[in-house]
Amino acid sequence: MLKDVFVEFHHAFHRLAERHFKVEGLQVEIGAGIAPMRDTYPGVLATDIVATEHLDMALDAESMSLGDHSVRAFYGQNCFHHFPHPDRFFSELERTLVPGGGAILIEPFHGPLAAFLYKRLFKSEGFDRHFPSWETPSTGPMNGANQALSYIVFVRDREAFERKYPGLEILHQEICGNYPRYLVSGGLNFRQLLPDALVPLMKVVEKLLYPLRRVLGLHHIVVIRSKP
Repeated sequence: MLKDVFVEFHHAFHRLAERHFKVEGLQVEIGAGIAPMRDTYPGVLATDIVATEHLDMALDAESMSLGDHSVRAFYGQNCFHHFPHPDRFFSELERTLVPGGGAILIEPFHGPLAAFLYKRLFKSEGFDRHFPSWETPSTGPMNGANQALSYIVFVRDREAFERKYPGLEILHQEICGNYPRYLVSGGLNFRQLLPDALVPLMKVVEKLLYPLRRVLGLHHIVVIRSKP
């Protein structure tokens, strides 16, 4: 069931890149984890960057580095909120992206159910929409990550983001609708609650619950583009 959710995330990445990035260049997944996008789209480079400070460091076992304006699309699933210095990430986007290329991030959503769950599920990761800084503290309850970081940067502090990075634009945001399956699957940390045979039924439930995604959603997608 969880693999099914990951594959849908991959398709969402591909759909949005095809719609918004009409340029040529590399496609790179950052923080690929256990379900890399290359399993669904072989042309995507899978890397294991999560909390590095510079994206031009060694990216994989081949020590591949990225040249200036060489990347059409970055894809990141649940990794952005682990970056201790988001400003460095955005600076690297400006350096490495082809004009008209961009980054697509799937991150924890900030709706009522998401806020309730994320505050309680992980001891090493907090969820604080009011935290004043974009940077993750090295000590305290959020020493692993602030799962509300995408809300802070792209919603609460959007005007500040646009002032600091005039070459980047927040092009699109949407809420993922597969939250019932993600929740029932147990995610990466918990046991699956229902058998895989019920996946078709779960998809029907998701269609019925789609109008409630702003209340019940667990993930959202943010598309950032380097201005042509």
